[in-house]
Amino acid sequence: MIQNVAVGGVGGVGGYFGGKLCKSPNLNISFVARGEHLRAIQQNGLLLSTDADGEFVCKPSLATDRINSLPAPDLILLCVKEFDLRAALLDLKPLIRAHTIILPLLNGMDVYDRIRKIIPNGIVLPACVYVGTHIERPGKVTQRGGACKILFGPDPQNPAFESDSLLQLFSEANIKCDWTSNVQEEIWTKFIFICAFGTVTAVHNKTVGEVFSDETLRAEVATVMQEIVSLANVSGVKLPPDVIDRSLAKAKNFPFETKTSFQRDFERVEKPDERDLFAGAVVSNATRLHLDVPKTRELLQRLNEIKPQR
Repeated sequence: MIQNVAVGGVGGVGGYFGGKLCKSPNLNISFVARGEHLRAIQQNGLLLSTDADGEFVCKPSLATDRINSLPAPDLILLCVKEFDLRAALLDLKPLIRAHTIILPLLNGMDVYDRIRKIIPNGIVLPACVYVGTHIERPGKVTQRGGACKILFGPDPQNPAFESDSLLQLFSEANIKCDWTSNVQEEIWTKFIFICAFGTVTAVHNKTVGEVFSDETLRAEVATVMQEIVSLANVSGVKLPPDVIDRSLAKAKNFPFETKTSFQRDFERVEKPDERDLFAGAVVSNATRLHLDVPKTRELLQRLNEIKPQR
């Protein structure tokens, strides 16, 4: 039975899904946040503004910046940035029991492996999420666009896990989700787009529209995508033959002036970014599997030259 839910990282994604779960009367919801955002939530709750449901205030049972103060969770929505992931996992590790469900709502194709290196027990469900959210101001998360949907699937380490209780919980909170045995295809398909466009837009300081309309830059994106497909193949993940064409075509649906999320983070010189989750992960996993990914390696080197890794 799921009773205690912890939301690790109440940014856009964690604020949206965690906020919707606050409507469930029988749950104890704990938010982990920090700074002014945390203080605003502690004082007034989280104001969530959505396309479908308008604005409403979400009041968790607990809002804190100390993971070790949480009640032992039955479900953890893990929504931190990659550069905070290791520290969050180390803090969570003592709270994890055999039945604890960890649902990582991070971008990245190797997040499951990163978690398992630190937390060997519990149930980790590989997942990806489609939602357009951001922190508008401290204490307020805004959702505009996106499918607002979680896709998740079986834990290779716990194949007998039954998802019925989790699916029911999300249904009662009006959270769209799908359980799929082919979740790795979903994760890698999303990764192909966000890694390739994120890396190329950041390196060249160009918007999605500028990259897509430039034949040379579009070809560079396609090359990175092909290297990721090759990595997926040697990793045992078979992707649809038209996945690159479909991924490139997605860019046409974005406004010309759109900047990728990674690009926006990369531009903040004083802040860390998630290059290790994107190009860095492609290079490191390819090296481990004796696969050459020269274009992604070149772009990662250029990222490191433009903004040295923090």
